[in-house]
Amino acid sequence: MNIGLITQTFRRFGLMHWLDRVKFRYQRWKNRAKNAQYVQQNPDLVLPPDYMLFEAFQLDYQKYYEGGAQTAEKIQGLLATFGDMRGKKVLDWGCGPARVVRHFPVLLGPRAQIHGADYNPDTIAWCKAHIKGVTFAVNQLDPPTQYPHQFFDFVYGISIFTHLSAVKHREWWTELMRITEPGGLVLLTTHGAVFTQKLTPSEQALYALNQLVVRGDVVEGHRVYAAFQPPVYFRELVQKEAEICAHIPGKEQSWGLEQDFWILKKRKM
Repeated sequence: MNIGLITQTFRRFGLMHWLDRVKFRYQRWKNRAKNAQYVQQNPDLVLPPDYMLFEAFQLDYQKYYEGGAQTAEKIQGLLATFGDMRGKKVLDWGCGPARVVRHFPVLLGPRAQIHGADYNPDTIAWCKAHIKGVTFAVNQLDPPTQYPHQFFDFVYGISIFTHLSAVKHREWWTELMRITEPGGLVLLTTHGAVFTQKLTPSEQALYALNQLVVRGDVVEGHRVYAAFQPPVYFRELVQKEAEICAHIPGKEQSWGLEQDFWILKKRKM
């Protein structure tokens, strides 16, 4: 059976959050030996609580830390063609438990002003207590953020639009443009064409019409709330305010499906 049809059935009966808890317990059991060994090998490494880590990513300590470092390096590398992040103001929008942003103080050096924002207050409290070199703040599911107009040189959001409704797409894009300086760069990821294999036939038809596909009926912003963005839809969302510097379609990798990367440059009006 199509995985999308299975998911649709769970959504219809309001079981997605229950299923997610089951998945959490399974991952904790499956990775228990691997995670214990990683802690033993890295006794000084500070890790978030298990469910906090799972909710934002997956319950794999090595992938959280080493994969987060690789993602930070990838972001820096992708943006290097268009601007140097060192010594600049950088925001991780939707930072979660600092999987990526915790690595930027070392990558970018002491002159960079690095910020992380998330709508989960418990996650931000943990980040403030344990992650050094980054200034953290709580935002709400709805914008605005606390940041001044045109404050950031670089903003990135990894798998954030993938959990938002059509209304929140528009509202948050407007907010990201408000807090980014003219000429500043924004890097975002979306569920691109490679993810259509996970959609039901009716969802695939909607996607083919370049319309946003949203799987709601759960708490918006949570990992089980899913949105799939046809490239044409996303281009139309952003192109008035930003130049599209690069669109890198995701591929099917050995570890799973890769999200699309978008590098956007705020227009100088």
